[in-house]
Amino acid sequence: MGDEYASMKRRAARWAVEQVDDGMVVGLGTGSTTAFAIDELGKRVDAGLAIEGIPTSHASRDRAIEAGITMTSLDEVTTVDVAIDGADQVCDTVLLKGGGGAHTRERVIDTSADRFIVVVDERKVSTKLDGHVALEVLPEAIPSVLSGIDTLGGKSTIRTSTTTDGPAYTERGNLLVDADFGVIERPETLANELWATPGVLDHGLFIGVADVIAIGKADGVELLE
Repeated sequence: MGDEYASMKRRAARWAVEQVDDGMVVGLGTGSTTAFAIDELGKRVDAGLAIEGIPTSHASRDRAIEAGITMTSLDEVTTVDVAIDGADQVCDTVLLKGGGGAHTRERVIDTSADRFIVVVDERKVSTKLDGHVALEVLPEAIPSVLSGIDTLGGKSTIRTSTTTDGPAYTERGNLLVDADFGVIERPETLANELWATPGVLDHGLFIGVADVIAIGKADGVELLE
């Protein structure tokens, strides 16, 4: 089953990479499906495609450099032509992101792009939004943020690092908190409430920002536009 879903991810990634033309600046997301896209872009670069990539994390930067993609940054370009990124859950036009802890930088780059392509396998598509909402939180604000999440009706957990003992930190040195609100009936309202919570730098609710969602399936790719 793991190989089957990996194939679905590759299908979505290949479709997205086919949308990239010579001379483009490409936002490079973080996550397993986007990793396939970076590898596919590397193959096209080897075949002569000239692009520049803007990574959303150290992991995507390292993978892109290994793939032979020239790196740039937002302050060195006038536009990002296309961004390719994944999602932890998709429901209608709402994405839940942040499983990799890079959602703050992902939001900046994804929303800066002229076209934002989301790549997922079919498991990520749901009829209800019920995943945990990732938060990037200033360390000194943790007590008040946890209290604020409780007031909003959520249950919060400071994320544990998978590589070291202790909590998980973002690349900017902030803490990652996962908040469980059950089924999220009003994502836009919740997003605004989270923005208004002092100490929360960003959250994983991405609403109405995707131009196309490429869903990898066993028999091809379904597009939601």
